[in-house]
Amino acid sequence: MKRALLILLVTTAALLLWVGRKPYSVAAQEAARPSRMPLQLYEKVPLPGLEGRIDHFSSNGKRLLMFSVVGSHSVGIENWFEGKLVHSFRGATDPQGVLYVPGFNKIVNAGADGKVSIFDGSTYALQKTIDLGADADNLRWDAKHKWVLVGYGEDDGGIAAIDPATNETVPKALVKTGGHPESFQIETNGNRVFVNCPDAGQIVESINRDTGQMTKWPFQGAKGNYAMALNEADHRLFTVTRKPPFLLVFDTETGREVARIPVVGETDDVYFDAARKRVYVIGAEGFISVVQQVDPDHYQLLANVPSIVGARTGLWFPQHDRLYIGVQAEGNKPAQLFGYEAED
Repeated sequence: MKRALLILLVTTAALLLWVGRKPYSVAAQEAARPSRMPLQLYEKVPLPGLEGRIDHFSSNGKRLLMFSVVGSHSVGIENWFEGKLVHSFRGATDPQGVLYVPGFNKIVNAGADGKVSIFDGSTYALQKTIDLGADADNLRWDAKHKWVLVGYGEDDGGIAAIDPATNETVPKALVKTGGHPESFQIETNGNRVFVNCPDAGQIVESINRDTGQMTKWPFQGAKGNYAMALNEADHRLFTVTRKPPFLLVFDTETGREVARIPVVGETDDVYFDAARKRVYVIGAEGFISVVQQVDPDHYQLLANVPSIVGARTGLWFPQHDRLYIGVQAEGNKPAQLFGYEAED
């Protein structure tokens, strides 16, 4: 009888411990709940007529946000000051990355079919389509050379450069990667490009754009590094893994991992708020992780700000201290943009 009672007590205790456990990502979501969140939701903008998932964003630096809408094969344009969708146009097949080109008034869209479409920024007329072969994705503006950089390809992936003055590729500027490049960042005061290449293993690639020399920064115990941001002033690179979800911080001078912080999972965009020294991780689990930089080697999770399940892309608008995220259409509800304001 005593033995049976002992077994029952042990079994009950084990069951209670198992039930009380939370998944790793849920524990991260509930880690910090300050009395006032560092991001405050202040608007929800419906996007009537736009269906499917919202992918990457861009901005003209003033009042307009641009974003790719995968299900509608279109690019949407929102005026954040008016808080409404002001235009959308089709012509982009399987859109992923989008970029407003400053000084040239052009909008560039990269598609999963490998095609890059270049549109007039005022009339939205298609000017040219460039076929890179496969999976054109993330876009960046190289202000130093005045080129549009686009990640593309699969096993033979790379980063191509397009001259917006001629709408032609710049063959000499091509950078080859070890697989399909996901998010990448470029130095403004140097010649390196940092690339997430999850297909090539648990690595970040640091590539000298002048020589093509590649240095691989390995990390262990995590995989699925898609999103990336750069704090060039402090020589720190941020990459976010999905399994499990971590914010990894690297020293760009040495390639050494200096910090690892649990964050929300299934992210596709991460941004660095230079004014507040904060990192915003947008996760599809329904939260935005806000991580504070204490110093270049130390970071702490401030809060997991509620958003909506499925939202994993967005744009940090430093000119106005605002973070926008894309919410996909669901049922009778159109796609939406959620706008958050940063709190000091």
